Amino acid sequence: MKVILLTENVPPVLFAAAECVVVRTVEELEQHRGADLYVDLDFTMQEARLSVLSRLLPSPVMVNAMLNTIGEIGRPFMRINGWPGMLERTVHELAVSDARVGAQVAEVYKKLGHVFRLAPDIPGMITARMLAVLINEAWYTWQEGVSSKEEIDTAMKLGTNYPMGPFEWGARIGLHRVVELLDVLGETDSRYIPAKSLKKAGSGIKI
Repeated sequence: MKVILLTENVPPVLFAAAECVVVRTVEELEQHRGADLYVDLDFTMQEARLSVLSRLLPSPVMVNAMLNTIGEIGRPFMRINGWPGMLERTVHELAVSDARVGAQVAEVYKKLGHVFRLAPDIPGMITARMLAVLINEAWYTWQEGVSSKEEIDTAMKLGTNYPMGPFEWGARIGLHRVVELLDVLGETDSRYIPAKSLKKAGSGIKI
């Protein structure tokens, strides 16, 4: 089983049972024709990138696209929740365009010896939405002076048995990613509008 990973960063160990080749640019993908799976961890909605990825079809193409749905991408790719910390989980969260691609995913993951769950093809899928809301509510609570960040993290870990508190999760994921998702979700639902303090922190302003 040969997997080609496209990322400019140090890649996580995605599939221990596979032969993984890491490439740094999208153009390098076409030098590895015939792979069993292509994974673009640095995916962006650029036409040149989409063109190269499309030429790899009908081989399975997986993209780390948390904001853009497959409908918006317009290609029969697989979406994976590639937020930091998510790829190391025992179960991957994926979204697909149709039953045919779903069957393709099942076959690939069976060969890889890994587990996946299908989520709706919506921005953030399921886990990222839940984490974004949790992190956002924590920032609202902190900016209103209810408690400190450390106390909120501790309360969430002790009260809900979460492995990390919301501020720890935000630091792990990257606050800019959380804000990007909340901004997209907030366009149609005011419940997702990011806290002002989170928005500032996500843009790099020290608060």
